[in-house]
Parts: sequence; C-alpha cells; structure tokens
Amino acid sequence: MTNNNADIAAFILRVSTGAVFLVHGLTKLIVFTPAGTAGYFQSIGLPGALGYLTMLIEILGGLALIAGIATRWVSLVMVPVLLGAALFGHAGNGFTFSNPGGGWEYPVLWAVVMGALSLLGDGAWSLGRKR
Repeated sequence: MTNNNADIAAFILRVSTGAVFLVHGLTKLIVFTPAGTAGYFQSIGLPGALGYLTMLIEILGGLALIAGIATRWVSLVMVPVLLGAALFGHAGNGFTFSNPGGGWEYPVLWAVVMGALSLLGDGAWSLGRKR
C-alpha cells in the first residue's frame, strides 16, 4: 500500500465513522434528550453523568473526525466508549447485532476500526495534517 492509498483509506474511515458518531450523539441529544440518555445509562447500572459525557464525546469526536483534527487521539477515546457500549448495552443480547436489542459484534467491530484509524492518523484532506 502506498502512502497515498493509506491517506485515502484514513480519510474514508475518518469521515464515515465521524458521521456515524455525530448522528449517534445528535440522536441522544435531540431524540432521546440529555435527561433520557442519562436515565438510560442509569437503567443499565451506569452513572447518569456518563450518558452526558458519551453524548458530548460522540458529537465533538464525530466533528473532529470529519474535520481531521486530532484523529489519533479522538479514535483512541472512542475505543473505550464503544467497548463500554458492547459490554453494558449489548453483551446480554448475544453476539449477532441482528439479535433483539443488538448483540455486541457491531460495537466491538467499530472499536477495532477506531484502533486501526488511530494507527493511520489524519490521512488526506484533514485540517490536522502536517504538511
């Protein structure tokens, strides 16, 4: 793989995952509301404040990934968020994400993708790229 291909791959992963995180965070904000998100986190045994923090990380992290700012760090922050979702939100539903309530395969896959993106870095067409 040439550096150019790695740059393009990082760009594709960065923008697509950033958009997914942004949508998830905005859904928590607009549809479920901050109080509803905190209540859900409490219902699964987590502190309600973690719901607010997760929403903030998803929105700001999604925007940062789309823009290509601090991609390595943002991607690394997303890994425990995704593993937490897998463990606390989906582990009891089995492996397959098509199971009722969604199994843990999907958030774990995204955690691996975020780990790979942290290794690739900003890639092409990013505001954080050092020229």
